[in-house]
Amino acid sequence: MSKTAKTAETIENVEFPSFDASKATDQIRAFAEKGVEQSKEAYTKLKNGAEETQKVLESTYETAKTVSGDVSLKTIAILRANAEASFSHLEALVSAKTLSEVVELQTAFLRKRAEMAVEQAKEFQAVASKAVEDVSKPVKTAFEKAFKDIKAA
Repeated sequence: MSKTAKTAETIENVEFPSFDASKATDQIRAFAEKGVEQSKEAYTKLKNGAEETQKVLESTYETAKTVSGDVSLKTIAILRANAEASFSHLEALVSAKTLSEVVELQTAFLRKRAEMAVEQAKEFQAVASKAVEDVSKPVKTAFEKAFKDIKAA
């Protein structure tokens, strides 16, 4: 048997797989539909996340606006109390008759001012701490929910 005859015989015995275009089309269609479905799901998740973020930001803004009003009112109250105490002290100094009375009034005023300053600082710290907590609460809740959703996925 010659080499050419052997090659021809081998070629006749080899079968090439047939290509069925309808199966390939169905597979491509299924792949495309799956991709579209996954894209829709991703878009829905993104849209829901954006809406949730918008709600959190709006809530945080409203809370910050309310809380800043509380802080401003507390600041004004402290400034008013300090001004009234200073004017009262000035009136008392003007009506003092002796140097020892002036020294006594001044010493009492400074002691009282130090006590008031400590008390006002505590009050202001309480208001400021509440403000920070109130403003950060919606954001904290949103992040916790987002991390929980990520862990679940």
